[in-house]
Amino acid sequence: MLADPRFAEEARVQAYLQYRFDLAWREVAAYAHERGIAIIGDVPMYVSDDSSDVWAKPELFNLDVHGRPIEVAGAPADGFAPEGQVWGNPTYRWDRMRETDFAWWRERLARACSLYDYVRLDHFLGFHNYFSIPAGEPGSSGRWLAGPGIELFQAASEDLGHLPFIAEDLGVLTPGVRALMATCGFPGMDVLEFSDYDVRQGLHPAPGKVFYTSTHDTSTLAGFCTRAFADGDEAEGAKLAKDLVREALESNAPVVMIPLQDVLCLGDDARMNKPGTIEANWSWQACEADIEAAEASFAELMRDSGRSAK
Repeated sequence: MLADPRFAEEARVQAYLQYRFDLAWREVAAYAHERGIAIIGDVPMYVSDDSSDVWAKPELFNLDVHGRPIEVAGAPADGFAPEGQVWGNPTYRWDRMRETDFAWWRERLARACSLYDYVRLDHFLGFHNYFSIPAGEPGSSGRWLAGPGIELFQAASEDLGHLPFIAEDLGVLTPGVRALMATCGFPGMDVLEFSDYDVRQGLHPAPGKVFYTSTHDTSTLAGFCTRAFADGDEAEGAKLAKDLVREALESNAPVVMIPLQDVLCLGDDARMNKPGTIEANWSWQACEADIEAAEASFAELMRDSGRSAK
């Protein structure tokens, strides 16, 4: 197909752009490593139906004879989306993945580990069981099906040895998901905004997890504080958010993840994403002045907390 004259020129352009980007990324990573900075990357659980992955290996996905998804990924109803979520990504044919000893996933994980020092596995529970919805149906029509479990990670460890993964273990956590995490030895995520205690009375990060002040799928910390504790007073919400970021850094969490918006104490107008929606997401961007302000603010927070910048 790539030799087809209709596509060959564009394919060469895209290959060159990806090559140049890879070179640039290697320079950025080297610059970070020289300064003692480790990089955490991300691997989405699913890929788009119009992606090169589905185009190249359609037999590994639940597609009809025309290449259209017949089963799509999503999530059941929860506090984020009372009607459930329909993501629209084609689900995997795990039976066929298993026949190839998970070659596709092994290559994907190896590539991620070549780019990053640590890799966050999005929607980790999907490796244990996943929510599959017939294409064109609402989330309520979905059902849980079994994922690959430990087999996939055992196969990946044959290539990579130690697996430097962080499990995004948010959502419906069954004993089976917890057992898979424990067996793999992956740290999970503890999100401040999901705490079941009053965070104003002190923070208590869960042992063995990476502590997040917020994530790309939640309100910013200032937005959360404004809504939950400040009765809509944005200035008061931002002040509380700054105090909580400082307390997070002073806590016994081995790793604290603070989105740039939380360093800057920005409200929900700087929120990244609203799960289950497709409009107006991923539009916030930091400008140079934001970065300069964040550097000053973070230096102050680190100095006050006594935590090492490394």
